[in-house]
Amino acid sequence: MTDVLLAGDTERVPELRHEVPVGIPDPFLYVERDGVKHAVIGSMEIPRVEEAGGIECHPYEEFGLDELVASGQDRASIRLEVAVRACRSLGLAAATVPYAFPLGLADRLRAEGIGLTVDQDFFDERRRVKSAAELAGIRRAQRAAEAGMSAARDLLRRAEVANGSVLVDGEPLTSERIKTAIASAFLANGATADEFIVSHGPQSAIGHHMGAGPIAPNEPIVVDLWPRDNDSACFADMTRTFVVGRPSEELVAWHRLVKESLDRSIAAIRAGVDGRTVYGVSCEVFEQAGHPTQRTKTPGRTLEEGFFHGLGHGVGLEVHEEPGLGQIASSALVAGDVVTVEPGLYRPGTGGCRLEDLILVTEQGAENLTDFSYDLTP
Repeated sequence: MTDVLLAGDTERVPELRHEVPVGIPDPFLYVERDGVKHAVIGSMEIPRVEEAGGIECHPYEEFGLDELVASGQDRASIRLEVAVRACRSLGLAAATVPYAFPLGLADRLRAEGIGLTVDQDFFDERRRVKSAAELAGIRRAQRAAEAGMSAARDLLRRAEVANGSVLVDGEPLTSERIKTAIASAFLANGATADEFIVSHGPQSAIGHHMGAGPIAPNEPIVVDLWPRDNDSACFADMTRTFVVGRPSEELVAWHRLVKESLDRSIAAIRAGVDGRTVYGVSCEVFEQAGHPTQRTKTPGRTLEEGFFHGLGHGVGLEVHEEPGLGQIASSALVAGDVVTVEPGLYRPGTGGCRLEDLILVTEQGAENLTDFSYDLTP
């Protein structure tokens, strides 16, 4: 059985939040020894961790905190010494840690003879199948995403085209105003987001351009939202493309191809299928229509138009996590994975079109967690 060591807080360390499903802002130590879970943590957090269940809690005082404070040592030195004493007391001689394990702590533990093996794949794999609480959090985040998308769509529906501008209540409609409405919808649904995309026109051809400025008539508007559920810290992810006015024939054709790619890709998802295979299904739609993809580009050259990104990624305690659905070979999908499917077409200087749904992988196929129309005109 692999012994595990994690350090940090559950707000920023997804590996730790997966094991200790409680929001803890201050760093602490998690030890998994012979399958028994331990948290070496400040006393004020112990009641909440114990309530979560299945974790033995050890206050810092158990490892001489008061003695160390009385000795006049600084905070960092005390934390390192408590960690060393805790590992020794719990019988930890060696452990597996993730890539982001604190370097200073790793150096000190190794100097004390405690072996550490870095294996990110180990932690990625154990987080892929979502727990019941995580899946519930993802579903809540997805409902918040849909509420945000509805807020954006409602503004776009109210918009009027006048004198070459897009107006709402007589004022130019901007990405910023749409973002304010989306953020309010997130908050009303128990979720938040540091940033998200409301890009338009040529901005929408730049993958993660967050969007800014006034919306123009007839141009593509890409709205890509990834709110985080406040209770579980789990994310959702979805994208839709809109137009205020009359979309060009080309954009209508792009939208049709992107929707076809989305549908075919989702139909190909099931446990046992690898992500690269699903990505290939998405590419076939575009390649048959004469659009370039990462599969058809010249090796060594950057693809700037067509379908220039991967199909999707895992979603959970990180908005981008394993498994990947793209050109890079990946492990087979497993029941319990949650992944995005987000095909798109783009041209620099013109704009882009992207649709994205959130999918739960099952033994029989896929459950689409997204419930929102794909209409190009709001």
